[in-house]
Amino acid sequence: MAADLAGGAAVGAVFGELLGGVVAASKTVAIFRETWKELASILSSIKPVIEQIESFNKLFDKEQETKQLVEIIGKGQKLVGKCCKVRSWDLIRKIYYVQKLHGLSKSIERFCLIDMQTHQTRDMKMMLVEIGRLSSKEGSNNGNGVVVGSCKAPQPPEIVVGFDEPLNDLKLKLFKDGVSVIVVSGPGGSGKTILVKKLCQDEHVKEKFDCKIFYFNVSKTPNLEVILKRLLHVIDPAGVPEFQSEEDGLNQLKDKLEHLAMNCMLLVLDDVWSGCETLVDKLMFNLSNYKILVTSRSSFRRFDAYYLKPLNDDNAMTLFRHSAFLQNDRRCIPEDVVNKVMESCKGLPLALAVVGKSLCGQPVAMWRKQAKQHSKGLSILHSNADLLAYLESSLDTLDSQSELKDCYLDLGSFPEDHRIPAAALIDMWVELYELDEDDAIINLNKLSDRNLINLVLVRKDDQSEVDDCYNDLFVMQHDLLRELAIYRSGLDPVEKRERLIVELSGNNLPNWWLEEKKQQLGARLLSVSTDETFSFNWGYIQAPEVEVLVLSFRTRNYMLPVFMEKMDKLKFLILMNDGIYPTEVTNFWLLYSLSNLKRIRLEKVSVPSLDMCSLHLKSLRKISLVMCNISQAFEKGTNKMSDVFPNLSEIEIDYCDDLVELGEGLCDLVQLVKLSITNCHKLRTLPEGIGKLVNLDVLRLTSCTELATLPETIGNLSRLTILDISDCLSITYMPSRIGELHNLKKLYMRGCSGCNLPPIITKLQHLEEVICDEETAYKWESFQSYLPNLRVTVPEENINLDWLQIFM
Repeated sequence: MAADLAGGAAVGAVFGELLGGVVAASKTVAIFRETWKELASILSSIKPVIEQIESFNKLFDKEQETKQLVEIIGKGQKLVGKCCKVRSWDLIRKIYYVQKLHGLSKSIERFCLIDMQTHQTRDMKMMLVEIGRLSSKEGSNNGNGVVVGSCKAPQPPEIVVGFDEPLNDLKLKLFKDGVSVIVVSGPGGSGKTILVKKLCQDEHVKEKFDCKIFYFNVSKTPNLEVILKRLLHVIDPAGVPEFQSEEDGLNQLKDKLEHLAMNCMLLVLDDVWSGCETLVDKLMFNLSNYKILVTSRSSFRRFDAYYLKPLNDDNAMTLFRHSAFLQNDRRCIPEDVVNKVMESCKGLPLALAVVGKSLCGQPVAMWRKQAKQHSKGLSILHSNADLLAYLESSLDTLDSQSELKDCYLDLGSFPEDHRIPAAALIDMWVELYELDEDDAIINLNKLSDRNLINLVLVRKDDQSEVDDCYNDLFVMQHDLLRELAIYRSGLDPVEKRERLIVELSGNNLPNWWLEEKKQQLGARLLSVSTDETFSFNWGYIQAPEVEVLVLSFRTRNYMLPVFMEKMDKLKFLILMNDGIYPTEVTNFWLLYSLSNLKRIRLEKVSVPSLDMCSLHLKSLRKISLVMCNISQAFEKGTNKMSDVFPNLSEIEIDYCDDLVELGEGLCDLVQLVKLSITNCHKLRTLPEGIGKLVNLDVLRLTSCTELATLPETIGNLSRLTILDISDCLSITYMPSRIGELHNLKKLYMRGCSGCNLPPIITKLQHLEEVICDEETAYKWESFQSYLPNLRVTVPEENINLDWLQIFM
């Protein structure tokens, strides 16, 4: 039966058959009733997600990935049939089959929580840069290193007020013949994106366009190449989206739309900025029932427009009260004060939400202050003092905490719509404000509590946070709040600003940059972002006070600016590639001239051999490499790596797909205290010389799914206190010298149920906690009597896989 199922049956169908069989058995076979109920509960909770994943697998020809689950279900169906034959008096067989049913439950849970998560991790290893927009199942690697993301329209917020009439009006305009492009315009924060998201979920719209609705967030710097690659891949999943030029890509898209009967289609371009009308022009095709819907703060006069009006008073009050008052809030705020504050927002949804949240839980005096201070007004941030004042009022509580306000203002140094890694912010604040890491993460939570940022945790793991691991924590910020940070940072003259944020489009350098008589800049934080049209004619600026430099770019090749060489106080450098492919960086040697550099973070960069220079970075403490090509980085070269980096104490390597084995050169860094290698799915071996890292305190190898063994020399790491091999699925045996890790206090083994524990494990007398899954916990039971201080922790698992929705 299992073989027949694996031969092609739909997993959703056989899953439903198993669930139906369990439910039926629970009504007729009383001897297993409680076990039936438990199993039925598990099957019911994951069935919708399994069916959704199956549909994605069919779309992208990945049905083989659920073959193992189909086999488990086939065995389960046989087991249910056998259980139904057990007599009520046969206690021995009852005990035997109860254990078998529990084993079935565990097998299904393990597949969903480990195997399926591994598939998700593989599909998402290039997604951190665009993590909010890419889909774990609709996004995939096409074999050329090109990540093709989701085109699925996001869901609107749970509470949407006052959009029924605009929705109907927009639908009538959209369904009208002869209209090919519609621009939904209005001020920032008026709800354009919410309206369009709601429209994309409307059943009449889905029926009209046969569910062929593709959504893109465009923002200030549109990338037509990414849009074309995603569309071509979604329309023809079997094909590899390659083209020589934009024109070639557009021609391919038009041909596929015509030949694959996809001319019935709605393309949504959200947040198109003024001056980007050409993007719409390029994507216009003369096809029947093919339409483009645009949202923009600007009115594009050449296209049909729908202007989004403010909310009326009733709807505005409903939205405002939802934001300003908790469900059981019994405080008595005078009705006239509530009305005045609400009316001053002029029906602007964002202002209503931001102002409401800023007053939520505040005393009456704060409400009265708001009602008195701000006049009535309606506009976007930079053209209306009232909305600016309201947004700035959310910073009032930061006035007495200058350090926290500085942390908020620093957020403007990252690109728009970018999920900011919490680890990057923590490193930044440690260097700028001499904070320790705990203070930095506290500041993040304070900003989140004030609704100035949103913290997004990709994978819930409270234990990792305890051990200062923040790889899965990201920061999101609304565009207007980011603009507020930039606005506040730019109030002083250029030469006196604490932080200088420069966004370069093409070669349009600001006037102060081009002045012949250069004034020294006093900025401690400098952020320079460039687009794909920048030609690296950097010129020269004098910025000797810069301590943190953020360089973001979107090109296949990038030249570091020569003026970096004079940044003698630079402590932290971030190179951040927002493009598709890893970037080749020239002038890399400049890094070795920065004598005070303590931290380097590289994202999606091809890293050359790190010991290529005879200069020494004596101050460097930490290197972070995310989604980089690093196969050559740690190869043993002419210079000893410990001479080049004599004080390097921490290395983080995350989602580096080309890492198959670590070079022995890394083992020269005997001063390392922390080594973290996570989500590197092709890593197969660690160097035997890893035992030289005698000062290592933390070793993380999370989700290195192909890593088969740990070297025996790991026994030399006498100072190791934390070892994490979670989701290293290929490790089946611990090294025989594992018992020599006498200072090991914490061991992470989630997803390591296939790993056998040797008897020598009893030598780990200082081991305090093992964090693992339930199956692995059973293996530790026999050792706990020998390890009296040991606590085995099984974190609660999310059986219904709600965490998947973050990536869909």
